Amino acid sequence: MAYPTISGPYGLKPVKMLDNSPYNGATRQYRIASAYGTNIFCGDVVKLVTGGTVERDTADAAMTPIGVFMGCTYTDPSTSQITFKQYWPASTVASDAKAYVVDDPNVLFKVAVCSSGTTMADLAITDIGANVFMIDNSGSTTTGNSKICVDDTSATTNTYPLRVVDVVTETKTSSTAFPEVLVKWCAGHQFNNTTGV
Repeated sequence: MAYPTISGPYGLKPVKMLDNSPYNGATRQYRIASAYGTNIFCGDVVKLVTGGTVERDTADAAMTPIGVFMGCTYTDPSTSQITFKQYWPASTVASDAKAYVVDDPNVLFKVAVCSSGTTMADLAITDIGANVFMIDNSGSTTTGNSKICVDDTSATTNTYPLRVVDVVTETKTSSTAFPEVLVKWCAGHQFNNTTGV
């Protein structure tokens, strides 16, 4: 039986909880500032900023996330219709824009491993328990999906935002190489940070 090949990064995908119970699809709505000028793709990391809105978090090794963006809704300024979209189109003028965010710090996310940019790489079972940082890549306006991934250099660095909890065995490329891992928020998650926004 052939296993699927991971051809490139796809962002963070919620798969289950830290206690191994299933992820139930829960999200929380956060406001997006009208005309916010950066695309946010499904699977991108977002942070809560002053004023109570979310923005894309691009600080690879020093993120302060509130969670992962799963889509949005807003009144389209050209049609005046409520629009549900996989990604936030940069600079959209909409006073009612809302992001759907997986913000529970105990959710486990599946994510691809890269060496740089979108070049696929792998981690090993020995990397479980180590910390990793994100590689920020711009997503696709065609699919609406993210292209962020984690770097293949694991460390004990306490400022890295993600902890490797497990490897994804279904897509292993050898007995020691795993192009996908399960991660959880480690440092900086805004619900676990004692410093307010």
